[in-house]
Amino acid sequence: MKAIACCLLLALSAAARESYPVDWSQLEPEILEYFTTLLKIDTSNPPGNETNAAQAIRAILERGGVSSQLFALEPARANLVARIKGNGSKRPILLMGHTDVVGAQRERWTVDPFAAISKNGFIFGRGAVDDKDHAVADLMTMLLLQRLHVKLNRDVIFLAEAGEEGTPRVGIDYMIREHWPEIDAEYALAEGGSIAEENGKVHHVLIATTEKVPRGVRLVATGVAGHGSRPIMQNAVVHLASAVARAGTWQTPMRLNAATRTYFERLAAISPPALAARYRQILDPARAAQADQWFREHEPGHYSIVRTSVVPTILKAGFRSNVIPSEAEAYLDVRALPDEDMPRFLAELKRVIGDPSVAASFAQAEGRPASPPSRIDTDLFHALEAVGRRMFNAPTLPGMLTGATDNAQLRARGVQAYGFGPIIASSDPLGGAHSDDERIATQSLMKMVEYLWNTVLEVGTN
Repeated sequence: MKAIACCLLLALSAAARESYPVDWSQLEPEILEYFTTLLKIDTSNPPGNETNAAQAIRAILERGGVSSQLFALEPARANLVARIKGNGSKRPILLMGHTDVVGAQRERWTVDPFAAISKNGFIFGRGAVDDKDHAVADLMTMLLLQRLHVKLNRDVIFLAEAGEEGTPRVGIDYMIREHWPEIDAEYALAEGGSIAEENGKVHHVLIATTEKVPRGVRLVATGVAGHGSRPIMQNAVVHLASAVARAGTWQTPMRLNAATRTYFERLAAISPPALAARYRQILDPARAAQADQWFREHEPGHYSIVRTSVVPTILKAGFRSNVIPSEAEAYLDVRALPDEDMPRFLAELKRVIGDPSVAASFAQAEGRPASPPSRIDTDLFHALEAVGRRMFNAPTLPGMLTGATDNAQLRARGVQAYGFGPIIASSDPLGGAHSDDERIATQSLMKMVEYLWNTVLEVGTN
């Protein structure tokens, strides 16, 4: 019976593709035009100015016959929502991309970060992979749905959101609190995943089904002020340095969750023998410590996804070279596992530091919420798997993102939200999110748009 259902699904998928053919080579100039238009709009956050990008997207949609609305908590920071109606037999799918970007230090770039320079097969620009690639993929999907008059079983909603880079109050938080009916959906697709390429061939498709929770910790050491020529035991800088060293080298407890366990199981199945053995080790409580130590030394990404991580990132102390300050401060970037007991974690951190002159506290109120992982038995996840096999002949792995996205807020509202992304080649690690010379390969962008289109067609017409 299961085989019959699978064959029927494949037949329906093939019929949908044949009914709505797309010539991607013909569409490439159009996609690049929209992408470069967005990259050239400086939406550095702060201050954001996302309304400029929202209005540009709105104009493109209107020319394509798709209506949209702007929703803004602040006039300069608008969110755009567009919807293409289905027959209502299934609940909507939300396509989400944020239009704000982190700032760029122009002097550290080899090109103008807001000129959308194309060279050597790459497009350079702040936001090229975080997150205007998603915005243009969503935009193009909406245009194609309208252009080809696709008969949908569910509404497709596009949210071009503001404020993802640290100010969600004007973006996803505002939309959920004030305009939830406009974006309420069964499924969501946004940033957070990638298509991993090795030796010129796609190795696997990584879909983020959950993510760690950012909770910064502030350390403040207090001591006695004095002259720099006279060493004293109550030197706040010395106490802070010791506390930061202890926190930064603390090997927090390792544990797997449903997402990371499935990830390592599937990764082991497609890895060379030596790596496969290591990934299976991490699944075995009796042997996990050995694999964990390897991750710590060689694979920091894997080391991070099996624990709550603690990374010192900011130090502040002193104002003159010959004055011992009475106070010194540090910031720890803590990325917590979704089920971490944070009060207990903070108490354990204080025990590890073991210095009463150093106070530890959370640096801000809770931000993105902890939420259960999205399921991998849904129609959308099955569609992602099917498209990954068909386009790349590669398996799909669910995973946990070490960073944070606005999918967290959607999952907290019960939406099954998934993170996908462009092709990332292991041989080209430079130019990623938030980096100098941020860039995306032109063909990677094209495949990402095609991947999203095929996934929406798969889950929206069957």
